[in-house]
Amino acid sequence: MKVRSALAGLTAGTGAVALANAALKRRAPPLSPALDGETRTFEWRGIDVSYAEAGDPDDDDLVLLHGINAAGSNGEFREVFGDLATEHHVLAPDLPGFGTSDRPPLRYSATFYTEFVRDFLSVVPETPEVIASSLTAAYLLEAAPDLDLGSLVLICPTDRGGPDRNLLARELLRAPVVGEGLFNLLSSKPSIRYFNADHGYYDMDRVTDEWMDYEWQTAHQPNARYAPASFVSGYLNADGDLEETLSDVDDVTLVWGREADITPLKRGRELATAADCRLVVIDDAKLLPHVEFPGQFVDVVYDALGDGE
Repeated sequence: MKVRSALAGLTAGTGAVALANAALKRRAPPLSPALDGETRTFEWRGIDVSYAEAGDPDDDDLVLLHGINAAGSNGEFREVFGDLATEHHVLAPDLPGFGTSDRPPLRYSATFYTEFVRDFLSVVPETPEVIASSLTAAYLLEAAPDLDLGSLVLICPTDRGGPDRNLLARELLRAPVVGEGLFNLLSSKPSIRYFNADHGYYDMDRVTDEWMDYEWQTAHQPNARYAPASFVSGYLNADGDLEETLSDVDDVTLVWGREADITPLKRGRELATAADCRLVVIDDAKLLPHVEFPGQFVDVVYDALGDGE
């Protein structure tokens, strides 16, 4: 009798989760591009990768690579995209599995993203300059030896986005109904606000409710959980050592928020010393200095790329 009651309760609970998941799907509208400019498509391994393009095609190419999190998208560069496009031909992809790009239910890996970065940059006609954020900076550095690149600007780069690899955690989040329910909790509006305040922004007044609504929408698109499932379970941790890959690349500027805690400034100083590269610190910012202080960040970029007066 107890077993029968437990099974009935489990069935009812699973049904309730399924209903809640369905309700959230209905509430999330189709996602619009986060950035102004022309929206283009790069077909890669059968995946339609969406990217924003702006600026004069005759200007130097500048590629913007957003970081990875449960609600990642090229909208991370929303505050600087237009200003950078006044001096450069700017391309900003939504990484596969994120934003307005296709989100196939793959078991995403660091190698997958490193190969995407390599292949996307390899088709840019001229020698591109690149800005990359957080974990994606590690993929860029691993791909760099195979590419002809200009100057690089790396924002709080890291080679670890999660714990050591945990197969159970990844497969649980990928599971139908229960996994979707868990991801909906992880990407709920209170969770998004918490993560932004905890390690994204030093001053939450610098992120709008409209932007957090967009983050919620992008995290509730079909198949939204598959890439983050690999992220939170450690499968997107970079394969190479960041100090070694950074040392193999010339003309790099590191940009760090002084108050960053997940990747603290101490780590930035260690990397700059080990790789003999420039470190610029932006006060009163955490992991997103380019959002909190866009004007200051653009000045740093122009200086790093040799566009300053």
